[in-house]
Amino acid sequence: MSPFFSIVIATYNRSPFLRRALDSLLGQTETDWEAWIIDDGSTDDTEDIIEKYLQAHTHIFYKKIKKSGEAAAKNTGIAFSNGQYITFLDSDDAYKPDHLEIRKSILENNPQIDFLHGGIQVVGDAFVPDIHNPGKLIHISECVAGATFVLHKRILADIQGFEDMPIGNDADLFARVVDSNLNIYKTDHPSYIYYRDHAGTITSDIAGKRK
Repeated sequence: MSPFFSIVIATYNRSPFLRRALDSLLGQTETDWEAWIIDDGSTDDTEDIIEKYLQAHTHIFYKKIKKSGEAAAKNTGIAFSNGQYITFLDSDDAYKPDHLEIRKSILENNPQIDFLHGGIQVVGDAFVPDIHNPGKLIHISECVAGATFVLHKRILADIQGFEDMPIGNDADLFARVVDSNLNIYKTDHPSYIYYRDHAGTITSDIAGKRK
């Protein structure tokens, strides 16, 4: 039987933070999930860290690919996923324990929802570049947070996943969801922890200003 969620974790040289992300996933009150870690050609000790999780947990999977970029890594994870719904966890972020439980409840109680997003807690700087004007900083509350996206795999297939672009592939996907007239729901329950308190954060899911 397919799990309710597939969590796609794209990572590149983020071994100092990877344990935190994976431990937050294992600490979920909702257990009907699988995870696909897509390693985008890491050269650090990412594989060594992940191996311990793979040995202990049969619902965590790992695939290393040639360095191809974030969009390609996420699309690879989507292609391997078996869950009814696909969502994401950036490897330098974390979930609060009720993250998946809350989202499952929303989806089961509102079957008309095609696309669910929102609900972040920011640790660190809450201002990010505006995709439409990179020299301008805007508050995260004005943006869509791609790592919070939850949608059915067939929808991702219909809109053809993430586009490879220098910045804003999550905002681009969101725009295509809007153009497809899908039923969109935003939750304000802040159960996704977005860390912006360290140098070199790769979280690019704050993808640009919503229109």
